[in-house]
Amino acid sequence: MFRGFYTAASGMIAQQRRTEMLTNNMANANTPGYKADQSSLRAFPEMLLTRFDEQSSSTPKGVNLPFNKKIGSLNTGVYMQETIPAFMQGDLKETGNQTDIALLDVSLPENSGVFFTVAGPNGEQQYTRNGNFTIDGQGFLTTASGLYVLNDAGNRIQLTSDHFTVNENGVLTGDAGETARLGIAFSDDPNRLMKQGDGLYRTEDGNALGSAYDEAGDGFKLQQGFIERSNVDVGRTMTDMMTAYRAFEANQKVLQAYDRSMERAANEIGRIG
Repeated sequence: MFRGFYTAASGMIAQQRRTEMLTNNMANANTPGYKADQSSLRAFPEMLLTRFDEQSSSTPKGVNLPFNKKIGSLNTGVYMQETIPAFMQGDLKETGNQTDIALLDVSLPENSGVFFTVAGPNGEQQYTRNGNFTIDGQGFLTTASGLYVLNDAGNRIQLTSDHFTVNENGVLTGDAGETARLGIAFSDDPNRLMKQGDGLYRTEDGNALGSAYDEAGDGFKLQQGFIERSNVDVGRTMTDMMTAYRAFEANQKVLQAYDRSMERAANEIGRIG
């Protein structure tokens, strides 16, 4: 009976976490460069049930010897193992702003990705697909949250004005003739990157990713005056949220049924005796 409590409760917790993940996807449906999270639900490790008993031996003294008999395996519930971003290309939206730059995947190797390189809060390199940039008061190219955008040498990019051009190969030319090349990083397995919030990612070991210009070749290009939209499928996300909510309700009703059974066992069965 108590095992049923744990199984139903684990299902409720898993669906609650899945609903929270889907709600976060919905909230970021209009965030440039956002990559929708996907959940992975798994059953808890199986338990092998055995029965311990005693069996009399055929010796003259009839000694009782302990033995165990296998009954079978049992799953004890489900849990949400992890959330993994889906690094599919989002649609491009034209904004006309010169500080908006979009990454376009053309022919990247399978399951790989390219990212803008920015300086994290502690100076370490972090990565983003959000190209909604701006120019700060000192002329540095920054993200909307104020992080410095880096060039291909890992240095900040400083301009004399927001009148600059960026070609599809990442070469930036300022109004006064200054030039720089945007730092674009390449990951052969983006699923190993760790989410930092605000559309940022970092590597597990803290080491910098390699240059996409060297490792991805012509597999990508940049487009100025565009931003990459979120790849959240709003319709599908709403459907998944309803499915998760109904699964939560189903587990809740099972839990309530167990609770009523326990109440009757405690209040009525003892009274009959």
